[in-house]
Amino acid sequence: MTPERPTGVAASPNDIGRHPLGAAPKSVKAARRPGSDPQLYAALDLGTNSCRMLIARPAGGHFEVVDSFSKAVELGTGLKTSGMLSHRPMQRTLQALRICRSKLDQHNVRKMRLVATEACRRARNSPDFIRRAQMETGLKLEIITAEEEARLAVVSCASLVAAETEQLLVIDIGGGSTELVWIDLSRVAPEKRRNAIMSMHRGAFMGEPEDDKPQVVDWISVPLGVATLKDYFREVDDDAARFALMSWYFEEQLEAFTPYRDAKAHRAFQVIGTSGTITTVAASYLRLKRYDRNKVDGLVMNSDQVDSVIREYLALGPIGRRQDPRIGRERHTQIMSGAAILTALMRVWPTDRMSVADRGLREGLLFAQMSRDGALNLIP
Repeated sequence: MTPERPTGVAASPNDIGRHPLGAAPKSVKAARRPGSDPQLYAALDLGTNSCRMLIARPAGGHFEVVDSFSKAVELGTGLKTSGMLSHRPMQRTLQALRICRSKLDQHNVRKMRLVATEACRRARNSPDFIRRAQMETGLKLEIITAEEEARLAVVSCASLVAAETEQLLVIDIGGGSTELVWIDLSRVAPEKRRNAIMSMHRGAFMGEPEDDKPQVVDWISVPLGVATLKDYFREVDDDAARFALMSWYFEEQLEAFTPYRDAKAHRAFQVIGTSGTITTVAASYLRLKRYDRNKVDGLVMNSDQVDSVIREYLALGPIGRRQDPRIGRERHTQIMSGAAILTALMRVWPTDRMSVADRGLREGLLFAQMSRDGALNLIP
């Protein structure tokens, strides 16, 4: 459930550089000779829509990406009706995993974590697929829980937490699910809040309030993402009506999320949003002719700006969205379901501002591995 830009199979220039738990990335013109760097780590995220991987090395308190991969495999196609992963999506995914394996071999990566999320959590035949993937590609995928997915998404966003933030909501809109995590930072000194968020990759996710520690007040994994929500309303022909129905239906799913009921009472509140939908909306707002992570990651948008972009998408209609270079051909069929989720979330929280995060599960996986090995130099 991470930002999914239509990048193809090659390393994206937006992914290469200093990344992303601290300063904005700086271009790296040439990676070191393959096999020469024992400090390389890899993180692979197989989601409902995409297979995405980063290969990086520690660099002080950050990490430097040396190679990346992203491919829309649509593994969850047909899952809603059959409860199974289908043949063609599995074939596309296996081909993507073979490319990932070749990159791992090329860089001689030995430290890695390769995970699968919502589609594999839900599919009855996912254990068979995981075994087949290992046999055919040599890659052993691990199906992680929604809780761990949420935890790692939070960790990846740590550097965007403002010092004055006491209540934090991290939202991660994926292909098959949407994770929301509400965190109370009021017991943590302002100068320590970012590092406190980074430390959440270990230990209990939820617990009693403690001094100097973030408290997860509540979290939820809604089984609706850009692909699954779209499927629920596929039969609605009218574009605007379908968008409205998707947004209200998603909002109904938030009733079980405890902070939702008294959100207006909170102060010093910040929303951080991570997903391909959110970064696409941000890039559209900035009128970027070519996606630029440096301009998108960390951008703060208000609800009027978000609404303005989404109204533009609605005015374009399905044909116009398909032709709009800001959206991309791999995303145009799902941008409105993602926009419906984003609209619902902006409607119910006690702020009209959202910080945009071009980061997610892969970055959280990398940080957790490097931190566990003591490979990052974090400020106490």
